Formats: sequence, C-alpha cells, structure tokens
Amino acid sequence: NRLNGPVVGRFEQAWAERLGSKHCLATANGTSALFTSLNALGVGPGDEVIVPPYTFVATINVVLLQHALPVFVDTDPHSFQIDARKIESAMTDSTTCLMPVHVGGAPADLDTILEIGRKRNVPVLEDACQAHLAEWRHKKVSTLGTLGCFSFQASKNLNSGEGGAIATQDDRLIAECRSFHNNGRAAPGAGFSYGRNGCNLRLTEFQGSLLLTQLTRLEDQSRAREQNAAYLTEQLQQIPGITPARPHDGCTRNAYHLYMFRYDAAKFDGLSRSLFLKALAAEGVPGSGGYGPLNKEPFLANTLNSRAYKAVYPAARLRDALERMSNLPENDRLCEEAVWFTQTMLLGGRSDMDQIAEAVRKIHRHASALKAKA
Repeated sequence: NRLNGPVVGRFEQAWAERLGSKHCLATANGTSALFTSLNALGVGPGDEVIVPPYTFVATINVVLLQHALPVFVDTDPHSFQIDARKIESAMTDSTTCLMPVHVGGAPADLDTILEIGRKRNVPVLEDACQAHLAEWRHKKVSTLGTLGCFSFQASKNLNSGEGGAIATQDDRLIAECRSFHNNGRAAPGAGFSYGRNGCNLRLTEFQGSLLLTQLTRLEDQSRAREQNAAYLTEQLQQIPGITPARPHDGCTRNAYHLYMFRYDAAKFDGLSRSLFLKALAAEGVPGSGGYGPLNKEPFLANTLNSRAYKAVYPAARLRDALERMSNLPENDRLCEEAVWFTQTMLLGGRSDMDQIAEAVRKIHRHASALKAKA
C-alpha cells in the first residue's frame, strides 16, 4: 500500500497541480474523502450540515456517520443544483458546514454559497465527486471552498475502479485529513504513535498507478464531452418537452459526468417518462430516470429514530428535522421529470449525437401511438 510506495504520492502531486490546489490527499473512495473531510472540520453530534436532496446517498451518509443532522435545501429547477438562494434561510446556529454537490459535473452556484460561508463563518465542503476538471469562473471546483472531494469510482470521468481524493489550500486541515485517513497516525514515519482517532481509508499503489495513466487522457476526453454535449443541446432544445439542464452563469467548464434534461410528458401526448425511456432503449439509446427524492427515503427516519440519535438530540428537535426534510417541491418535480445520459455516451462521434437526437424526435412524432400501444 501507499505506506511503502511512491506511486500514490506522485498521483497526489499530479492531481494537485492539475487542479491548482496546494494540497491533495488520495483516499479509498469518494465517500471516504467526504467522511475524512467532515472529521477534519470537526463536524459531530449536535451539528447541522446543509446538503442538496438531488445527489448520491453518500453525501448524506457521511453526515449521518458523524451523528450530525443533514438539512436539505430544495433544488434549482433549471440547473439541477442546490438552490443557493434558499440556503441561508435553512441555516441555524447549529449549522457547521455547507456541502454543495456539483451534480452531473456542473458547478453549484459558488458565488452565492461561498459568500454565505464567509458571512456566517461556516466552512464550505465541495462535493466534486462528479466534477473532474469542472470550473467556476476559470478556477477548478474543489479549490474554491475550504475542502473539495472527488470520487474515482468506475463510472467516473477519472476512475480507478474505486478511489477518491481531497483538495485543500489549508495546511492544518490537510494534516488532519492525512492523520485521520491513516488510522490517526501522528505524522508520516511516526510508527505506532497516534495524534487522533482515525480510520484506514488509504488508496493503494495499484489504484494510484491506474489514476496516473488515466490522467493522460482526461483532458482530451473532457473536451470531447463538452463539444458533444453542446452539439446535442442544440438539437434537443428544439424538441418540445425537452429542456436540458442549464448551468449557472459562473460555470466556465462543465465536466458532463451526466447529460441531464427534463422531460415534459404533456408535450409528448402524455407519454410517461418510463415509456419514453423504454422507447429510447428500443432505439438503442440507454437513458435513466436518475435520482429519486432522497429526502423521503425511509432510512432517514429510521436513523434519526435510532438509539444513538435519541441519545444526542431531544425528541422535538428530531421531529423538527424530519418535518423540514419533507417539503421540497422543486426536487420532487425534478425527480419525476429528469432523464440522464451517462458520460461515456458523450465520448462517441457526432453521428452518435445525431442518433440520440433523432431517437428523441422520433418518439415525439409517434408519442400518441406509443402511448396507445402501451
């Protein structure tokens, strides 16, 4: 593993340079990068963390592992990102971290989020697990907040099967992260002495080697995704009922881990999204309905009603937390209308984009017949 090898260190240096970050620490996966970061920030029982509901469950699980409370803020319907305009009203004196997610590879509204963090003296932890090389005002995401985290899981634009990384400019925080992810060892070469609690969340040398090789093609693949996504958007936005996700104005580079759009069944003669996806598949175009309403998953109530949470929080506060989770109408609507294409679909030629667009146009022309046949 990395304790006796140089490869992971070389990757950390290469990725930090690519990002323009002072520090980079590789971890076992993206979840462990987030988990390590929350521990370095000292987030714990009694704290609240602002999170989006439109994200992978790992964003929430790491908060729950700290016995903190996730506070969901509704989704912006145009960008599919957290609605930054609603963050401040969701904060309390117990808010200790803002954790925006750059969903699908497009940045959340960092101008607004970073300003709130500065004003309220609350750190911003960027979940950039889907946003390799994405930029906000020409700066790489993960470098604008207090800390930023990546995933290198098999579906990601930069992958090693599993893996993750933390980026930060902060000397103290990277030392805390390094210690925590290495079972709390006080410092490199410290032997069996420990500076804090910790966990074994190290990346292996084998995965580091894979990542160094993958880095050699990341830029070319990123450009291909951007060009194909722009071309596809030109075509899809002309089809009634199809509304591609619109990045915020500050987005100067979209990583396009996902190509996302909203599907309006009413403009397809009432053809349901599930039948639309089935028809797409029949045309050789695989699509997905994406995330469900994470804030309504039963495990959240089960966790907040667990013995551990009841030992930390008064019953009234837990009831209030669950009530606040339930009312996110824009996210509910998005979860019913979203359609995704994966990043690998954007690595083909222009003819592949033409095939996708023609499949959607064909379904639109024949929506009534498809509905009747179903």
